Amino acid sequence: MKNSALLATGLAVSAPLLAKSESVNSKSPDFPGIIFTQKEQGRWEGKAGSHVPVVTVKGNMLTMQTFHPMTEEHYIVRHTVVDKNGKLLGAKTFHPTDVRAISTIELPNGFHGKLYATSFCNKHDFWLKEFSV
Repeated sequence: MKNSALLATGLAVSAPLLAKSESVNSKSPDFPGIIFTQKEQGRWEGKAGSHVPVVTVKGNMLTMQTFHPMTEEHYIVRHTVVDKNGKLLGAKTFHPTDVRAISTIELPNGFHGKLYATSFCNKHDFWLKEFSV
């Protein structure tokens, strides 16, 4: 419960910041090593493949998966999807006992624009995928 509250607070603080940045990376002065991406892996070089969420969109259904082991010691804690204005469109909290980190959200009908998918690992921090629908 405490971790979920902390994560929710982090999302509330970070989502508007994400929306203001045209280029989000861990070397940016706005995000000094706290947000990691495929391109900017920072201190977690080599971890992107199992931490950056993979997103597919079919119609108005968005599916996000992080190909990461789920164990008591090391697991994906949460997925979120926010729009370019920082509005939360969907989120799912995971537990170490979940078999895999996969979530599905329904986008607003006719939605087009930039989105940010996030995956938070209990050991390797906050990972971001920026994409457009």
